[in-house]
Amino acid sequence: QTPAAASTLSSLMSTVRAINLVLPEFEVYLAGSSIDGQLVLNLRSTLVDPVVKVELLGRGYLRWLEEENPERDYEKSMACTNQVVYVSKTQNFHIKDGWLDSGVHTFDFHFTFPPNIPSTFTSKIGCISYIVQGTCCSSQVVLAKEERCLLLQGTAGDCRRYVKDTAPLVVEVRKDVVYFCCFRHGFVTLRISLEKNIFCPGDTIVFMTDIANRTCKYVRKVIFALHCIVVYRGFSSSRGEPRYLEDQSDVTRLESRTDTAPFEAMRVTSALVLPKPMPVTSTLRENKIMAFRYKLVGTSDLPCTTSTIVVRVPIIIAA
Repeated sequence: QTPAAASTLSSLMSTVRAINLVLPEFEVYLAGSSIDGQLVLNLRSTLVDPVVKVELLGRGYLRWLEEENPERDYEKSMACTNQVVYVSKTQNFHIKDGWLDSGVHTFDFHFTFPPNIPSTFTSKIGCISYIVQGTCCSSQVVLAKEERCLLLQGTAGDCRRYVKDTAPLVVEVRKDVVYFCCFRHGFVTLRISLEKNIFCPGDTIVFMTDIANRTCKYVRKVIFALHCIVVYRGFSSSRGEPRYLEDQSDVTRLESRTDTAPFEAMRVTSALVLPKPMPVTSTLRENKIMAFRYKLVGTSDLPCTTSTIVVRVPIIIAA
């Protein structure tokens, strides 16, 4: 780069004093809705032949490592990756007379989200993200850029297939206990009851837990958690073959002290508040690289043993 070119570039870069995106105060956008905003450009001096634009971008990306051939003695990892573009829209602004004078210039923009895009999501393996990006260029040089992340609630998924799941749901698990120290045995029963198992992001899941303690020890507590199970679909870096990985994480968690006495029963009413946004229950066909499902899980350590009783209730997240 010659000194003259460097001087010209430096002069261009100093032309833009500030660039700002002004967006509505929505915390979460809904798939299929619209976003209206402004790009505010503050110039120190006149800018000739500028390109001013705003872009709406939504992408999904995932990556994990796995052993290429487990049967071999040496380890050789391969990367499994995949990506998809859910939305890519650009609004270029017409510049009258081909130049912008010094001062503040405001550009209005409008975008509509596609109705079938998935929710914002982040994990250690993959993410689904949406941004609005404003750019000012001149002579193919980016002079200023600002981007803002958006939280989006997806509505993808065929809700009709969940109609049969609107009835009350009860799941019960019994675990036998043997105490060799005193040659006694018994059992603990956990039963979780829900009026329904279809919920929307932001809803509160209210459920009842019945504990039947038929042992000689106290059942001190039950831990409840909503698990999100994600199936990722990637392609191996070595052969390009499709690969799948299942991962699980907690969406929300609650610890309930029960102190159920020996040979007694107790009923506990609990509530878990769902976040918003969150991915809806979906398939790989709908989200292309990730599939989501959910389980409400109640777990209790059995007294004076290394055993644990676990109740798993399938939950459907629909929007």
